[in-house]
Amino acid sequence: MAISDGAKVTVETCLNVKKGESVLVLTDNSKEAIAQHVFLAALDAGADAILTKIPDLTHDGQEPPVSVARFMKEMDVIVIMTEKTMSHTVARRRATRAGARVATLPGITVQMMDEGGMTADFREIRRSIFRVARKLRKSRSLRIVTEIGTDLHLSIQGRSWITDDSGICHRKGEFTNLPAGELFICPVEGSANGTLMVDGSFIQTVQAPIKVSVKDGIADRITGAHDVVKELNRGGRDARNIAKFGMGLNPKARLIGNVLEDSKVLGTVNLGFGDNSIFGGSVKSPVHILGIIKNPTVTVDNVLIMRNGELKA
Repeated sequence: MAISDGAKVTVETCLNVKKGESVLVLTDNSKEAIAQHVFLAALDAGADAILTKIPDLTHDGQEPPVSVARFMKEMDVIVIMTEKTMSHTVARRRATRAGARVATLPGITVQMMDEGGMTADFREIRRSIFRVARKLRKSRSLRIVTEIGTDLHLSIQGRSWITDDSGICHRKGEFTNLPAGELFICPVEGSANGTLMVDGSFIQTVQAPIKVSVKDGIADRITGAHDVVKELNRGGRDARNIAKFGMGLNPKARLIGNVLEDSKVLGTVNLGFGDNSIFGGSVKSPVHILGIIKNPTVTVDNVLIMRNGELKA
């Protein structure tokens, strides 16, 4: 089996796997074939690699079997390739606290590994993320505008920009989600007001813009997306909380209807709905979904950061 380019990038660039390190590649039935490539790449790097398959998870955030969770704490490096995300599980957090370098790739596809966001230069992406984050430090307010009708104001005062999603995970206890390439922040609860026209993806690729009216931090009306409304209704009012603002900074990522890659596309921004406790906020919800907006103009504290999708920072 020829090892895919994305698998080599994961092992060599993103995780910097060294000879003799213990590496666990954790997968399920749906992602086993892709995980085989990462397992072989780890062996090729001289690692003491193990490929473990668990039963398919039924929902995001589900914990792995107890025996697997215990095993994870003993590893130097963990790569999690499952259909449902384990990024915010207790098992993952305990493994990173124990010193493991962890990368999660929920919903990863062959296309994404071979042609998309996983083929990017993550060292350059890391530099871009930190360069922009330095300019946005201690920012207070943010506005997003698009030519098709988006105009949303929100407060980010007292909140910190999160730079973890750079794809480089070389130090003990570091964690990243792959393919990486996003700078994001948790807005102040109740502060967002205005209109969003989601024209990139919203659970799936958008065929016509979806209008979201936002009042006092809550998406109180959504027009043109029955599946989105159904998902948000599952979590009640908290699921309609404006939970996150993110900027895609991965030039290789493409809009394919998979949020793992869509949220990283250079020239887009994304708004999260629902749970923000995973980013340091106060709203807990079983729902966290993203709407991707193309070609936005973004100002932070009245300073132009992005114009029609072109980064100015």
